Amino acid sequence: MPKVGMQPIRRRQLIDATLNTINEVGINDATIVQIARRAGVSTGIISHYFKDKNGLLEATMRDVTRQLRDAVAARLEKLIDAGAEARLCAIVEGNFDKTQVHSAAMKAWLDFWSSSMHQPSLHRLERVSSGRLFSMLVVEFRRELPREAARIAGHGLASLIDGLWLRAALSGKPFDEDLALALTRQFIRQQLARTE
Repeated sequence: MPKVGMQPIRRRQLIDATLNTINEVGINDATIVQIARRAGVSTGIISHYFKDKNGLLEATMRDVTRQLRDAVAARLEKLIDAGAEARLCAIVEGNFDKTQVHSAAMKAWLDFWSSSMHQPSLHRLERVSSGRLFSMLVVEFRRELPREAARIAGHGLASLIDGLWLRAALSGKPFDEDLALALTRQFIRQQLARTE
């Protein structure tokens, strides 16, 4: 967590520089010097506010996960009185928001997931992020399905979202939003049509 007092514009510069550096060279080869140079700041600024590269990575991923929450929330806000299918589709669309599927964000997420297995602070952040998605999906499925069916459907849809995203990230090709949305909508309809 960065120290209090950093100007928002400077913070944005550092986060964008971190994403761009990860996009270019990957997290393992990214250095504080490269990130500082790209952001137009001294390495001392990074050390002062973030302590080290891991602190800056954590702040960057907190920003990316905040963008994800905002993308989902903005879509759901417009659907307060909508049914489960529309709300589930909105959650999916938020997960496939442009802030999450551009090259730099996708590479950052991949590096974050692999790093989170070895760094407790990143692991906690990853657990919160994936737990939030699963909970939201189950709550929406629960509107029309019994508890266990809603949990199974939530697991399935979360896995489908992650799988489609991961296949796109590993392919190196642009994310095919139309295909991803068609597949997830089909899954949602199939689950909601279950009569258990």
